[in-house]
Amino acid sequence: MVDPVTSRRLAHAALYLGLVLIILFLRMLPINPVSDGFPGPDLTLALTLAWVMRRPDYLPAALIVAAFLLEDFMYWRPIGLWALIVLGGTEFLRAREESSRDLPFVLEAVLIGSVMIGMLLANRFILGLVMVEQPPLGRELLRMLATFVAYPFVVALSALAFGLRRAAPGEVDDLGRPL
Repeated sequence: MVDPVTSRRLAHAALYLGLVLIILFLRMLPINPVSDGFPGPDLTLALTLAWVMRRPDYLPAALIVAAFLLEDFMYWRPIGLWALIVLGGTEFLRAREESSRDLPFVLEAVLIGSVMIGMLLANRFILGLVMVEQPPLGRELLRMLATFVAYPFVVALSALAFGLRRAAPGEVDDLGRPL
């Protein structure tokens, strides 16, 4: 029999995967008649960062890599590069989760924005190093800005719709283990 903590983690992992698949499906739909307009946010990245900042135990690294590898295949990006960079960014945040529990949301947003800019620069540096054609820098910066603006809404939706919140300092799970 599966204990309640494991079943909750599996349920949230399945929910995350379902949300990623819905976002992927919606981005593949041809509903944007103006392709040169303002780029939309990377909701998968915002969702991943929000969940890692709130409850990193709900998102194992393998699930994050699988989600972004699927995106790499679907969007014809260099296979595994963005997944590796996102994994590095999420592991950086995961390592600082306990110390960032007390951060006000403004400082959390600054941390998330810094990580997103670092991920963008790492991606552009590696693509430039191997001389792969890249999208214009301005367009990529606008996409990251849109993702940064969407981040508070993703956090609010995750908290209101899915009950995802930060673990309080000293909080324990149903079996008495510290979170």
